[in-house]
Amino acid sequence: MSYLENILVCIGVPFLLALLFVKGKQKEYLGFILCGMCCCLLAAYVTSFFMAIYGADALVTSVEITPVCEEILKFLPFLLWLLIFEPQQEEILSVAMFIAIGFATFENICYLAENGAQNFYFLFLRGIAAGAMHLCGGIAAGYGIGFVFQRLWLRVIGTIGILGFCIVFHGIYNLLVTAGGTWQRCGYLFPVICIMLVYIIRLLRNHLLRNP
Repeated sequence: MSYLENILVCIGVPFLLALLFVKGKQKEYLGFILCGMCCCLLAAYVTSFFMAIYGADALVTSVEITPVCEEILKFLPFLLWLLIFEPQQEEILSVAMFIAIGFATFENICYLAENGAQNFYFLFLRGIAAGAMHLCGGIAAGYGIGFVFQRLWLRVIGTIGILGFCIVFHGIYNLLVTAGGTWQRCGYLFPVICIMLVYIIRLLRNHLLRNP
């Protein structure tokens, strides 16, 4: 038994104490990282619940249940914050990424608690694969929501489409890494390649805007 709540308390207390001393955007961003960790804990219980309800095995859970539960639970606090505070567009991407970072960090810590830290190679792959996958979902949500919320007629269907994209992306990643062999190696590289492509496109876009 890994006692996930105890792990969250151990990690979350320094964040809560830090919130007493930081102000402005730093306080918000620390809070969103902590929110991502709480969402990860909640996702573990919700996924286990649906796994038991449907009698699903580990593979079906990984490919069909986990992506839906995790992406919805990451998306809900982000969407709630967006609807309440109506932030500037440049803030939207940062918040989505911080929630994803908190989620991925706590997920990796729980994995370490359950499986140990002996195999550096596998843990390194997990860090750049599963961590990058959650970050990639946050980037997609941030850019996508920032785009659709500028257009009133597109908000509802656009939000549903972005959430669906994040779920499908997560499901494809899980399917690849559980396949074994070459497909598994492709799955490990898939999120990192996507992030690098987005980064390169962003650099090119900024360059074109500065030099029309």
